[in-house]
Amino acid sequence: MMLQSHYFKPEANRPVVGRFAPSPTGRMHAGNIYAALSAWLVAKSQGGTIVLRIEDLDRDRSKAEYISAVQRDFELLGLTWDHGPFFQHDRDEAYLEAFSALERRGLVYPCFCTRADLHAASAPHRGEKFVYPGTCRGLTAEQIAEKSMRRAPAQRLRVPDDTYSFEDMVQGRYKQNLAHDCGDFLIRRSDQAFAYQLAVVVDDAAQGVTSIVRGVDLLCSTPQQLYLQELLGLDYPSYAHIPLLVAQKNRRLSKRDHDAGIEELLARFKTPEAIIGHIAGVCGLAPTCDPVTPEQLLRTFDITLLPELFSDPVQIPWQ
Repeated sequence: MMLQSHYFKPEANRPVVGRFAPSPTGRMHAGNIYAALSAWLVAKSQGGTIVLRIEDLDRDRSKAEYISAVQRDFELLGLTWDHGPFFQHDRDEAYLEAFSALERRGLVYPCFCTRADLHAASAPHRGEKFVYPGTCRGLTAEQIAEKSMRRAPAQRLRVPDDTYSFEDMVQGRYKQNLAHDCGDFLIRRSDQAFAYQLAVVVDDAAQGVTSIVRGVDLLCSTPQQLYLQELLGLDYPSYAHIPLLVAQKNRRLSKRDHDAGIEELLARFKTPEAIIGHIAGVCGLAPTCDPVTPEQLLRTFDITLLPELFSDPVQIPWQ
């Protein structure tokens, strides 16, 4: 069978709808703010709107007290939204509908591999992620029944030996052979929670999101999401994968490590305008680190120059 190449191009002349999609696992930090500011500028510079979606898919790590805190942080910084907030915790019915549609087409199968099994059976590919080797793809009905008695399976989506590519607004043309660079991927976990890849595709379509700006660490997930969009008959957003703000080389800022958290930023810079200005200057969104509001940045922001703003398309050191 001849391998196919799929190139995805967003539909032109449609309303631009960007998104903020924070996880309520802690307060905002400089990396979250930089990503949200970039998404806001990209959407607003095209006359677009912003959706706020609280990505609380991981029920164990998501905390109710952070949901309102995240919204207050956005408001404090002048990062306004037009639609929402929407929550993933009440979207299980929509995820189930998409999952069932894929299951009816014979594209889903149970996987009994543990995380240790996966790390033993595969190796990181291109430094991005582990490639699933297809361990459970060909299990017989008898094997599935026997394994199910010992542990609940996760559910994986079969992928074709085809190349999926798109034009990223920052990173340029990116392509991935789903079979060799990814492997069959999870769309439902063993605890029955729906996986991020499925949820984010279903949510973006339902909420009319047409512009996605996010960290370059998610670049390698995009072909899988394009594949899901194709299977489910959904429109394709435009993508801009921006470099990560890092505490040090190869270690991104994180809530867990309390890197440049909003409270520390306020203590250091005193005002929301000073926080926005410093982040914009460090990340290349402004020529200086002088205090500024998002609205003031918008006056001079030129989306056509987006690929030229970042001297390093992968990492930006926090200062």
